[in-house]
Amino acid sequence: MARADTLARARTLDRPELAYLVRFPTSDGIRDMELTWAELARDTDWVTARFRDHGLAAGQRALLTTSGFEGFWGHAVIGALRTLKVTYGIAEAMGWDHRRTAVFHRELDPHAVIGLSAETLEGLAGAADVGEMFRTTPVVLARPAAVPLLRGVGVSAALIATVGPALALECPEHGGAHVNAAEWRVGARDGQLSVAAGEERTSELPETPLGIAGRVLTGRCACGSEDPRVLFAEANQPTSSRS
Repeated sequence: MARADTLARARTLDRPELAYLVRFPTSDGIRDMELTWAELARDTDWVTARFRDHGLAAGQRALLTTSGFEGFWGHAVIGALRTLKVTYGIAEAMGWDHRRTAVFHRELDPHAVIGLSAETLEGLAGAADVGEMFRTTPVVLARPAAVPLLRGVGVSAALIATVGPALALECPEHGGAHVNAAEWRVGARDGQLSVAAGEERTSELPETPLGIAGRVLTGRCACGSEDPRVLFAEANQPTSSRS
């Protein structure tokens, strides 16, 4: 039986509602939360809209750096790239795989690099000029510890990060990383971020302190979104919306 036929038949089978068991660190230790296929589909739709805001479109290429244990958000990112018909390559986000990041970046000449970590940048720095490498990449979405490193060498990096089980994505205005308000409630108390499941979420999660330093901005962003924005203490926040 051809692979296409096998996949087509598999789609007709019943499957459980549960897609992932998400494990994430909190201020009190590791917590588990279920993620259903329906929730994952909505997460994918939200990421797709955020990528469109960054100008991602059919025919472009992207490089994604992620790790296997991040599948709960990596799946949504990959689903968004597929929806937009953006060709992508994947490298491990750990520093030991920095050479694959360099090769993919050279061979793909990507419109977007998504998920750059400080560990990857540290590995690349030994063999390449990181600023020269990424300054001409139109969209660079990097993790909190990597953002100040990139901005320090002239790369206009935006933020991508996990807030517990939620994904935060900065828009082109660079005013903080948006979190989907329909799915999550994010807050800050005594300079520490917290997250809770929103009304749309099937899986329950009460307000949970995350032990992550940061603050939350509410109100309409310059991009027009009403989603709250997270500012991490580790990230070098710009002094203007486009710096």
